[in-house]
Order: sequence, then C-alpha cells, then structure tokens
Amino acid sequence: MNRGNQPRTVGELRAAGHRVRGVKAEIRENLLAALRSGRNPWPGIVGFDRTVLPQLERALLAGHDIVLLGERGQGKTRLLRTLVGLLDEWTPAIEGSELNEHPFEPITAESRRRAAELGDDLPVRWVHRDERYAEKLATPDTSIGDLIGDVDPVKVAQGRSLGDPETVHFGLVPRAHRGVIAVNELPDLAERIQVGLLNVMEERDIQIRGYTMRLPLDVLLVATANPEDYTNRGRIITPLKDRFGAEVRTHYPLEVADEMDLVRQEADLVAEVGDALIEVVARFVRNLRESSAIDQRSGVSARFAVAAAETLAAAALRRAAITGEEPAVARPIDLDAIPAVLQGKLEFEAGEEGREIEHLVHLLRVSVAETARGAFAGLDLKPLQDAINEGRIVTTGERVPASEVLGALPELPVLHEVAERVGVSPTDPPGRIASAVELALEALYLSRRLAKDAEDGTAVYGP
Repeated sequence: MNRGNQPRTVGELRAAGHRVRGVKAEIRENLLAALRSGRNPWPGIVGFDRTVLPQLERALLAGHDIVLLGERGQGKTRLLRTLVGLLDEWTPAIEGSELNEHPFEPITAESRRRAAELGDDLPVRWVHRDERYAEKLATPDTSIGDLIGDVDPVKVAQGRSLGDPETVHFGLVPRAHRGVIAVNELPDLAERIQVGLLNVMEERDIQIRGYTMRLPLDVLLVATANPEDYTNRGRIITPLKDRFGAEVRTHYPLEVADEMDLVRQEADLVAEVGDALIEVVARFVRNLRESSAIDQRSGVSARFAVAAAETLAAAALRRAAITGEEPAVARPIDLDAIPAVLQGKLEFEAGEEGREIEHLVHLLRVSVAETARGAFAGLDLKPLQDAINEGRIVTTGERVPASEVLGALPELPVLHEVAERVGVSPTDPPGRIASAVELALEALYLSRRLAKDAEDGTAVYGP
C-alpha cells in the first residue's frame, strides 16, 4: 500500500478491510512468505545456515519467546536485530497513544476513552517496523521501573490517586507492545527484577506498586545469555527460564570461509587486505579458540577477528605513508602488529603470565603456515629458495616499499605462479605482488628451508 493512500482514521481502516494480527502471527506469516519465496530473512548473518537459523525459525513459527545462549561475540545481538525485518514495514496505531495500540484494540484507559468518544473518527498513525523493536542491556542496577513501569509522581501531584492506572509511567516492556523486546545478558538482571517479567510472559499483564493493570500486552520477548552466566556471575531464575519456549545455542563460525566472510563483512579496513591475509587472520582466531593457553570460558570473540584485520590494515596504511607507496596494501610483515595490539582482548589461563605474546606469535606463525600450505600446495618453491641461497637477500619491513622487496629477486616464473595462487595478476600494483612473494618467503622460512632475522620491524630472508 502506498503510504499516501493509507487510512488515517479507524473508519477508513475498517473500510479498507484491515485485519488485526498479533506480533507473533505477523512474524510467522512474514517468515513463511520469505521461506517460500527463497528470500533470505537473515541478512548479514554468517555461518548459522544449517545450525542456529533452522532452530530459530522453528521457534518463531511456534510463537515462542526465545533465549539465545552462547559465548561473547557470536552475533547474538546482531541476530536479534534482524527480527525487525520480519515485521510488517508499516502498521497502524492510535495516534498519540503511548503504547502503539492497534486502532481496533485499545488497551489503556485513555485510548479506550478516546475510542469511545471519537468512534470511526479516531485518528490513526502508521508506525515503521524500526520503531517496534526495543533493546535493553541488562545490568544489576536495572529497576522494575525501567522494564515494567512505575507511578509517575508528577501525575500524582496533579491530583490523581495512586490507584488510578493513568498515574503509571510505562517501562520498556509495555512500550514494546505489538513489537519485539530484546534483553541482552538476561542473567545480569537481579533475580527480583526477573520476577517482574513472569506475568508479562505468561499472563501478559503488568503489576505496579501493589495493583494489577490488566494490559493484554502483545510482545515477542527475546533474550541473550552467556553459558557462564548460568553458573557463575548470575542466572536466569527457574520460573522465568520455564516461560521461554525455546533456547537456541549459538556458536562461532564452523568453517574458515565463514570466518573470512564475517571479517570482510564487519571490518572497516583502511587499506587493501588480500584474501590470503584475511585467511591468516581467520585461522589465527580459530587456533586461539583451540589453544589451552586461552581461557575458553570467556571465548575468543568474532570482534577479535575484526579488530585483528583492522589492525593489519592500519599497519599497512602506516607503512604506505612512511614509504610513499600507493595504494596501501597489507603484506605479511604487517601481521607482526597484531599480537602486541590485541593481547589485552584475550583472557589467558592462570600460569601463563608473561608468556602472552609468545603464545600469540606462535599461533600466528602456525596460521601463516596453514594458509601458505593451502595456497601453494603442489607448487615447487625451490627456484625461489635457490635464488636466496645464491645470495639474493630479501629485506622487508615497515619502512621497506614493495618495489624494494621485488627488486631484490630475479625474474622467476615461480613468482608469477605464486602471485596467481593468491589471486594476484602480474600487472597488479607492486604491493599486491610483494604481498604474495612475502607469503611464499615466509612459507619457506616456516618450513625451515630459509633463515630469517627479524628485529625492530624489519625482516631479512637469507640462506
């Protein structure tokens, strides 16, 4: 429907044949329409296609309130925010109502009074779906007033009695009426505050200051939690947990390609970073998640991978500014910036104090070796090794431009093959070719076929 032709009163809305749907029915119908048409209802969500999303879709089709359970940085909040796309783009509400009440179903005393007085002339406004999603980060100091509501002292001062429903200032949950309310880190809510959600989820009414307001709230309540929160920092109380219809476990990307896609999607890269180096970052993060030196209870967030790629790009941009090289292209030497900058984003196991950088450097080298092994599988790098052994010393570093790296080597057919293996053409800028050549040199060094001296941001490859 064109917005200019949308009904502006209850009478016009009724004449147009509009039907009332609850928010869960609305989401169900729109999700089914997307699935039938082949449209992806989860834009920007990577790596959950065969695991998390089918479970989430079944829960939504069943009309369940949902908890997403998973470690930090697994995209739980991002996933919840995509639920907005399953709401109707525009929906009618009583103009001036606090709770976006449907024109056919007013639920507050004021809206019911206006509906009785104005009848078919009750004005209607159209609410965009973005206005129907509310999000609250649960913190220990969150109050019942924040979530449910409280008596408004200003209204009481105006002469209304405390028992008058119109003295209530509604909290976030009632204001999400006919929409989605998301509570992040639910176990962080004090248990007495969690109790306040029980009636909302089961009886769909709210209780404030000792009296009950029968508000038939129409909300989809979704929440996130970390598995650790169930046992240590906090917990979801059993009665509240029982009222959630579905608990869906999330996870980190299962495949390297998914991790790479996620980094490409989320990272704001200030310089060009080739796929080979993005793969190194992806493998590095996966190796961290498997390392016994890292506290896996806190997890290694996808945000770490994004920050690592951004740091890599920033190192390339700095080098390009120093050397005057254009365009700025990341090379393997720029990977050295990652451990020192990002070690503070990780939690190490007790007993690893003082060895943090050592662990990170080792796992980064392992990741480079794995990437190079896959990129150059079946390719004979001996001509490059022989050139170095014959006295062609190659120096690279944060003050060495790509042209110097390439100029230190003779014209070798294997260098063209090396470049092609990582998707670089011989006619590409020197930075891209040098990046491929450095990866091959690093592969020879890590397989102990070449020596390397590294100091103060400079690396020298020799026999």
